[in-house]
Amino acid sequence: MSAIPYADDVLDPSVSLLQFADVAKILDVPKTRVEQLVRDRQLLALKRSRVPGVPEQFLDASKGTIVKGLPGLLAVLHDGGYEDEEILRWLFTEDESLPGAPVAALHGDLMREVIRRAQAMAF
Repeated sequence: MSAIPYADDVLDPSVSLLQFADVAKILDVPKTRVEQLVRDRQLLALKRSRVPGVPEQFLDASKGTIVKGLPGLLAVLHDGGYEDEEILRWLFTEDESLPGAPVAALHGDLMREVIRRAQAMAF
């Protein structure tokens, strides 16, 4: 079993993180499955004060799922050569042409636009 990859904490302290056990409860899976999702780059994790966590905005708690489009978006950016820290910065940086940060747009009607922009960045 490979080690769980953790990004450096490049996010604003106001960004809410969920511990793996909390993510497991939301997704209704074992904690080991959450660890595997991070290893498979379906989710990104970071350590804040030595405690591993996943940004809360990566989940749709009302549906008990990962935000639609996030795994594909992460794959596009990783394939484009972006490191986890760069991906996190981009996802959580306000964009005037979107109503907020790209991660917030994933929760609305602009998911396809966010993925299109990621594809353009990767080339």
